[in-house]
Amino acid sequence: MHELAITENIVSSICERVGGSRVTRVRLVIGKLSGVVPESVRFCFDVCATGTPVEGAQLEVDEPPGRARCRTCGAETELPDAIPLCGCGSADLELLDGQQLLIKEVEVI
Repeated sequence: MHELAITENIVSSICERVGGSRVTRVRLVIGKLSGVVPESVRFCFDVCATGTPVEGAQLEVDEPPGRARCRTCGAETELPDAIPLCGCGSADLELLDGQQLLIKEVEVI
């Protein structure tokens, strides 16, 4: 489960930035095509945050869908999963959105 290592890195990155300030809320963006399972990150978050300034923080996760432009017909399409296929049947797609994994916002007191 690589989400444990990813979540450890997220918590570590936040701790480096906030110093000793207490974190009350963390907002992540995990795109549907990122290869990261948001539920696994949620599961790991409290464990990884224990004993850090992030402990007890509320975790919010935005999950934008994948979007792509078909190189065959030019249409833009939403991709609900990691199997990219245009309505015209082409798999020759340029990915536009949904691959991100980022810390969008951190609230401290």
